[in-house]
Amino acid sequence: MKYSKILLCMAAFAACLLIGIAWGEDYLNGGYVSSSRANPDEGLAGMLQWLDTPVPNFPWYTTGGSFYSQAYSYTTFSPFTEYYVTAGTPVVGGIISNPIKFNITQKTPSRVYYGAGVGLPYNQYASTVPSKTNDLWVQGAANWTQYVVSPVGTWMQLIAYAPVEGPAGFYEMIQTDTTSSKYWTYQFNQGYNTMNFNADQVGRHMLYFVVNNQPSNVVVVDVFAQA
Repeated sequence: MKYSKILLCMAAFAACLLIGIAWGEDYLNGGYVSSSRANPDEGLAGMLQWLDTPVPNFPWYTTGGSFYSQAYSYTTFSPFTEYYVTAGTPVVGGIISNPIKFNITQKTPSRVYYGAGVGLPYNQYASTVPSKTNDLWVQGAANWTQYVVSPVGTWMQLIAYAPVEGPAGFYEMIQTDTTSSKYWTYQFNQGYNTMNFNADQVGRHMLYFVVNNQPSNVVVVDVFAQA
């Protein structure tokens, strides 16, 4: 009996190892095994799709900053094109445009994607996330996300949820070969707010806000020059 259990464990481990090798080879080849990872649950299917899809990995925390000045091809930005536009009104004297109340019922996202790549249907997200938390997103044509790679000079629409109205401190940290930070105060409405953000500088932009002493999540926008 004891040896049977050992053999069973060894067989399971070998199977997992073979699956991992196959997935790793497919990942390195630039693809993902969609058929073997299909799942009838909508939330899990979206989550698995994001976990399987190769995402950019930039050397932000290594010595040497030569990659900051590189020009990247369209393939670097193509997974995120729904989240930015190439023309817009520049933000003068601040980080974002003044927040405007947003009616979520008129443009409900299909999915929301967390910074780690986890995707959930909006209805599932809305039913599980507490309504008393401050949330920040980048609005896309159909989805919301907390991570974007965009060309320099593009514009994005941010969506912020605040459980109470009042003054909000909005923060931006920009990381290149040096680090700089910005702070501005805005008046937030209760519920959903929308505002413009201009990715006007190459670097990693980390955005978040604080309302009623409660910080939101951090939205990360990696901005590069486009070849």
